Amino acid sequence: MTALAGTSIEWYDFFIYGTAAALVFPTAFFPEDMPASVALIASFSTFAVGFIARPLGGIIFGHFGDRVGRKRTLVTALMIMGVGTTLIGLLPTYATIGPLAPLALIVLRFVQGLAIGGQWGGAMLLVTENAPANKRGYYGAFAQAGAPVGVILANLAYLLVSGSVSEEAFIDWGWRLPFLASVVLIGVSMYVQ
Repeated sequence: MTALAGTSIEWYDFFIYGTAAALVFPTAFFPEDMPASVALIASFSTFAVGFIARPLGGIIFGHFGDRVGRKRTLVTALMIMGVGTTLIGLLPTYATIGPLAPLALIVLRFVQGLAIGGQWGGAMLLVTENAPANKRGYYGAFAQAGAPVGVILANLAYLLVSGSVSEEAFIDWGWRLPFLASVVLIGVSMYVQ
């Protein structure tokens, strides 16, 4: 169950970005004079950076998992994801810092990709290596189920926030709340682990 909780929270962090990339980032992190369709494509391109970084995260965290232990690297990946996600929620917009805003967004999304690449693989290995020999698939399924649970949690977070504030407030600051909630979720995950 701890593997399910940990991977669910990691995937929540990873997927709230996708929702924000569709709803908010095109206007928050790109110039106002950029055509809306181009800004949307640029926003989704930043979303893709996380998927590009995932295999690299798996390699890096796999290496250190073999050297210093899977649990330590898993905790490190959780912390990196939580910090990266929280910082996205605190990023100044394009109107405030100009071209540095999308650059910072790309860097933090890359950090998220590294973290999820290390966390998911580490969780799968930790669970299956420590499971009884005749139940490895069963135990591994809990870690694997974290991805769809994370998607559901991410969507619920945005439904809750968007339903609780006005559209103007959502675009202005409400979108940040699911990112900032990562601090609490990572704390819960660290406690559970």
